[in-house]
Amino acid sequence: MTIAADEWVKPNPLSNPESLEFRFRARRFAQVASLIEAALATRREIEILDLGGTETYWNIGAELLARHAGRITITLVNNEAAPEPQGAMFRSHFGNACDPTLFDGRQFDLVHSNSVIEHVGDWDAMVAFSRTVHRLGSRHFIQTPNYWFPLEPHFRVVGFQYLPIALRAALTRHFNLGFFPRARSAAEAWSNVRDIRLLDARMMRTLFPGSRIEMERVAGLNKSIMAIRD
Repeated sequence: MTIAADEWVKPNPLSNPESLEFRFRARRFAQVASLIEAALATRREIEILDLGGTETYWNIGAELLARHAGRITITLVNNEAAPEPQGAMFRSHFGNACDPTLFDGRQFDLVHSNSVIEHVGDWDAMVAFSRTVHRLGSRHFIQTPNYWFPLEPHFRVVGFQYLPIALRAALTRHFNLGFFPRARSAAEAWSNVRDIRLLDARMMRTLFPGSRIEMERVAGLNKSIMAIRD
């Protein structure tokens, strides 16, 4: 039975340390931790820019952040309303990660983004996003789900990303899928499926040519792609 959209609650896997998603991200965070430690080895205090990030995400690195309390500032950039950060090390900034004037003239010790670039828009928007990353920091960690991993991570349906867009939109009008409640209109359904564009490794290499491209593997398959520059 389909749950009514107005009874649906968006799942938050990061609120449960036992969830698979939390464990995947915690394992992935080892790469981020290494970049942070490298930056801290060169400076007393560092600034991290998190494009599209949330304070909740950083719970996966709570031990590291606590150990370096007072030395790390994390600026969260979002183009939608976000709650005010509770932790002293966090700052919130309303802005667009594809904007070429974002933080113009500033430099950060690490630019971080987790599962965001696939949401920014078409290829030109992805190029603009990558230019922001390169412009604002010499180190970066950019992660995105792999188009070729069978389970689509947003709608949680096997092979969903390979279906014609019209069929994907139709399915979202009838069911609560993954992180999306059943769409209330055709326009909402089309927006939900159109605004997610999964990338593959070739695309990530093109967008981040100077980066190390690594894969997060699950059951022998490449689940997500990471572009890392250290």
